This record gives sequence, structure tokens and C-alpha cells, in this order.
Amino acid sequence: MQPIQLFDPATSSYTYVLADPASRSAAIIDPVDTQLERDLALLQAQGLTLVWTLETHTHADHITSAGKLAEHAGAKTAAPAGCGIHSAAVQLQHGDFLSFGGETLQALHTPGHTAGSMSFVWRNHVFTGDTLLINGCGRTDFQSGSAKALYNSLTQVLFALPDETMVWPGHDYHGLSHSSIAAEREHNPRIAHKTLEEFTATMDALHLPRPQRMDEAVPANLHSGLRHDAGAPASAARPAEGYAGDVSPQLACQWWQAGEAVLVDVRTDAEREWVGFVPGAVPLAWKQWPGMALNPGFDAGLQAALAGGKKAVLLCRSGVRSVAAAKRATELGLQAYNILEGFEGDPDGDAHRGRQGGWRFHGLPWRQG
Repeated sequence: MQPIQLFDPATSSYTYVLADPASRSAAIIDPVDTQLERDLALLQAQGLTLVWTLETHTHADHITSAGKLAEHAGAKTAAPAGCGIHSAAVQLQHGDFLSFGGETLQALHTPGHTAGSMSFVWRNHVFTGDTLLINGCGRTDFQSGSAKALYNSLTQVLFALPDETMVWPGHDYHGLSHSSIAAEREHNPRIAHKTLEEFTATMDALHLPRPQRMDEAVPANLHSGLRHDAGAPASAARPAEGYAGDVSPQLACQWWQAGEAVLVDVRTDAEREWVGFVPGAVPLAWKQWPGMALNPGFDAGLQAALAGGKKAVLLCRSGVRSVAAAKRATELGLQAYNILEGFEGDPDGDAHRGRQGGWRFHGLPWRQG
């Protein structure tokens, strides 16, 4: 069984999809936000149900789409415990196992590029992120990097795997796709047959440029790639590309209660039943179970809800699906705004929602049961 390897040319980043052929359950490793539509299309075309989104570390060169995939595909997020990605539902420790269908992968703590970096072993494959690259390795000069820790991760953890284990890196800048543990142990010019002192000297002499998107990417990736402009002025909508704009929960409620807009809740029926709902809102799921498939009746339902010519304010769990729904509404010639923060807001440090923003958090009308 081979992983599906996907490439982002802007950052030379690899994303991997692993699938259980029997159940069609899947996991994705290191997804990239600009490739969200590609990845969702792949899952749909392959008939896969995404169970897990996984991060090898907190990336400095691109923003992850983990949070968006969790919203769109119903997956759970998992990240290395040492990376500080507190929005991830599962904080992985060394040796932890994750299952998808009948398949299982194991997390290995491989620090050095960052203090929390992990690699993932699945069958005879290992996904090494930036810890081990083909004929190279991740840099150690920033973001809690350590040449000594990386040396130990390479020589004591990864090179202890069977020779035939296939190596799938997080990046490659030379058109290479994969390698093997045996090949990297014997021929990798940065680490093969080197002492710790020699390896440290090699890493210290690299003098690599700072990642261009580091200041943007790292903070976003600490929140699974979800960036809501919760500080936008509540007195007016903030225009957004592809739809009418983003509004705060308070402004959306004001418009709705004044009769200026129709409040459309695009969450699933199950979410509204178990988490809570807004009395008087139009229930119209953007995606449905099983598999979080697009609702074939969404277009007709939205057009019917806005038949009077009013604008729509769209509400989902945290403001991800509602963006997609707002873009679709605009394609239909309707005026639609995304409600920032959604119904539940972003996860807090314990991966709990409802404590950091959201319709319910602000004390706006809602009921449960």
C-alpha cells in the first residue's frame, strides 16, 4: 500500500493521504491551506472519509489547512504535544497510535528541527516532516531547533527503523519524491557516518535565509491554521474576497433582529440538536453526514430563504463552512456575509470550544435541546 503524495509548488511542501482500502477511512499529514480545494476534491474522488489531520511540527513556511479540513470533512486534528498547537483535539506523545479504519500509524518524537517535531510510521513507511529530508535534514537555527537533538532523532530513532522503510519527507527542492532508511543512513551528506561534533559543525555552517512567511505562518499554525479577524470593527462589515464580507456575531444579530438580514445556520442537524441552535434561524446544512458531503439542496434552500431580497448572515461552528457557503451564495447572485467566530468560537488550550468567542459566548439568543 502506497501513500498518496501531493505537492505544493509554492513551498515545495509534500502532503500525504493514507487510506484504508476496506473502510475508505483516511488520514492526511501536513496539509497546506492553499491546497484545500485540491485535497477535498481528492477525498471526494477517491470516496474517502477523512478521520485525522496530522501535523509533523509547527510549520514556518506555510499555513496548515488542518482546522479547515476538520470543519469541511469532519476530521479530528492531532499534533505533537511539544509544539504548542493547543487547538488540536489530540496532543500526541511519543509512541502514541492513531487508527483510521483497519489501519494504524504510530507517532515518534523526533525533535531537533523544532522541539516538538514528530515523524509518523505507517506499515513500512515513515513520514519525517522536516526532521529527515532526502539527502538532507531540517535546519536547527530557529524555532527551538537543536543540532544535538536532531542528531539523536536521526541516528537513534529514525535510523533504527528497518532498512527497507520508505522515507517520505515534508519537503523536497530537487524533484525527488521518496527514499529509504538504508539510503539515508549510508549516503545522506549531512548525517551519514558523522559524529555529533561533525554534524553540529555542518548545521552551524548552513546560514540559511529566514522563511519569508514565518511571522504569518507560525502564529496561524498554532491555531490549526484558523485565523478569524475577531478584532474587526463591529460597526461595519469587513469586505472579504469572494463574498460580501465578514461580520461580528453582535452585528449579525443586530441585522437579523432588525429584519435587515436572514440568519442561516449552515451546520448539520446533529450539531444544532446537540450543541445548540438559534430560534428563528433558517436551518440549512452546507454539508451533511455521512461523510460531510455537500448538501445537494443547499442552493435551492438558500434561494428560497432569501426570496424577499434580504441579505444573508451565515453561521457555522467556527466560521469556516460559512465562508464556503457565503462564496457559493455570491455565485448564485445573493448577498451573503460570514459570521466571524461561528456559533462555538475557536478551541482553547484544552481543545474545548465555547470559551473563546462565538455566538453563544457573546450571550446572543440560543437554545439547547
